[in-house]
Parts: sequence; C-alpha cells; structure tokens
Amino acid sequence: MQLYKFMAFTFIAVFISSCGSNTKSTTNAFSITSNAKFNKKSKIYSISKDQTLELNISNPKKHPIDSVVYNYNNSKFNTSIPLSNSKLGLQEVTATIFFNGTSQKATHTIQVLNNETPKIYNFEIVNEYPHDITSYTQGLEFFNGELYESTGQRGESKLRKVNYKTGEVLKNIDLENRYFGEGLTILNDKIYQLTWESGKGFIYDAESFEKIKDFNYNKSKEGWGICNDGNILYKSDGTDKIWTLDPETLEEKEFIQTYTNKGKIVGMNELEWVNGKIYANRYQLDGVAIINPENGAIEGVIDFRSLKKKVTQHKGLDVLNGLAWNPDTQTLFVTGKRWDKLFEVKIIEK
Repeated sequence: MQLYKFMAFTFIAVFISSCGSNTKSTTNAFSITSNAKFNKKSKIYSISKDQTLELNISNPKKHPIDSVVYNYNNSKFNTSIPLSNSKLGLQEVTATIFFNGTSQKATHTIQVLNNETPKIYNFEIVNEYPHDITSYTQGLEFFNGELYESTGQRGESKLRKVNYKTGEVLKNIDLENRYFGEGLTILNDKIYQLTWESGKGFIYDAESFEKIKDFNYNKSKEGWGICNDGNILYKSDGTDKIWTLDPETLEEKEFIQTYTNKGKIVGMNELEWVNGKIYANRYQLDGVAIINPENGAIEGVIDFRSLKKKVTQHKGLDVLNGLAWNPDTQTLFVTGKRWDKLFEVKIIEK
C-alpha cells in the first residue's frame, strides 16, 4: 500500500513556493509571533488546519501595550485562532496594537496545510466510445444528456456538441485563429468557454451556439479550466488558485488555493463539478485531484496513467485532459488530447 501511494504521487507532485519573509510589520516597534513552524529553506511558516494558531506580540522596545486585536479572514480574535474552518494556503493575520494613546499594525503570513493525506483512488472502465483523434481536448461537459467539448491549439480551436456514443459531431463552431480554446461549462442554458492567454472568454446560447458576449478576466492572467455548482462558476488559471466567478458579471470574487498536507499543488487544468467536489486534472500528469471547494484541500487523487496505453499510439498523442460527469449514469467520462477513445469509468477507492 505504501509503495502504491508513493507511485501515485509521482504524477501529483507537490510544489511549495517561497514567499519571502513571513513576519513583517509596518513599524519596527512590534511584530507577530506564532506557533506556526518556520521552514528555513522555503522561509514559510506552516501549520495544519486541525491546530489552533496561537499568537503573541514581540515588543522589543517594551512599549506599554493597552490591547491587541487580531484579524483573520475578516474576523476578530484575541490570541487564539482555530483553523478548522480556514481556507488552506497562504493566509495573513493582522494585529492592531493599541499603546500610548495610539495604534500600529503588524502582519504575519502563514501557510495552512490540510491535516490529512489525500486518499488514493483507482477506476473501473464501464464503456469505451470513439473520440475524434484530431481534437486537442480542453473541456468536456454533459448538458441535457448530450456531450459538449472545447478544443485547443490556435487555428484548431472549436466548440462542439457530440453524440458521445458514436462520436458524431452534432454542432460545431470554429474559434478565430488567434484564440487558443480552453475549458468550458454550462450554466442556465449558457455555455462559458475560456481561452488561454488572451484574457478573454466567450458566452454562447447552449442550444443555438450563437455567441451572446465576450468577457474579460480581471484578476487572473490566464484561462485553463472552468466548472459550476449550479450557482457560481469556478475557474483555474494554471497556478494553485481556483477562482469563484459571479455568473452575471463574470467578476473573479475570491479564490481557494489547492493544497495537500505537504504544500501547494499548481497547474490545475480541466475542472468538473462532481457531487459537491471539484475534480481537476493536473496539466502534463495523467491524474485527477479531488478538491474540497470550501477550503482547497486535495482530498483524493485518481490514478489514470494506464488509460493512455489503451488508445492509439501516434506522433500527436498528448496527455489526459477532459472530464465530464454524467448525472444520468453517475459515471465519469475521461479522454485526452488527440485520443481516439472516450472512457466511461467508475471511481474506486484503493
């Protein structure tokens, strides 16, 4: 079992980035200290979400302090902050120190890690269907029993509706050559399609494929994957962030950071909403992460590496990409870039 876990995590590698000094202050008078552990190599203070963050004020000049108010995620605390409901990733604590009739602020950045190792999942193939071997698949989604697909590469990018059982293309539009198509999702009878580096996405009528409008990204630089929970949109941008978007204004409101118990995971690509979780494949690795949308915790990893061997091997064959949950069958559909098969699978815990 331990060997299997080690092998499974070779395709969901952990990258923990340095963010510089994590204890700083707007004045030399005060700084915040805590029970978070400091890593000399990464220069990051880390603590698990099952712990309580204990805070103190370093006061080397011995100012007479009247009171201290700590703020964490827009909530006020005294000296202890339970992290069980915290988002994971880099988080900032702010302290307002009142002394001598005035006040000053200090900040302390911590990295909140998940308290559990991701579970390892395998899969069982239920069916295999034909898939267009020329499609550089970026996004898949079922809507009203039919499969929709977005493909990439400049000059090849498309939006399609497909008969998944036969591979027949039922409807198709080509993107302008300057756009590199990315993920798609469908909400309230509208298709939302991302592009990669142009900072722009498109909204179409799901029935007619008529373009309704374009929209611009405002906080993230790139478009990778997108899904929805029936109310809001979730968008990845190639980093460890998954943004929540207002479906009316398309404004990126907040974000979660994708983390394990060891550190952050970057490169989340195609996204799919599955029974309250976000499924995401990590670019260039034939595996899928199961993400808690509330805090960013990677709770599971599905090893799909064996699937690539089951498709026609050719020069243009590329990585796994394309996830679609079929609510009618309660099964996951998986394919890849220029794969000639679409796999219907059931997920099994190892």
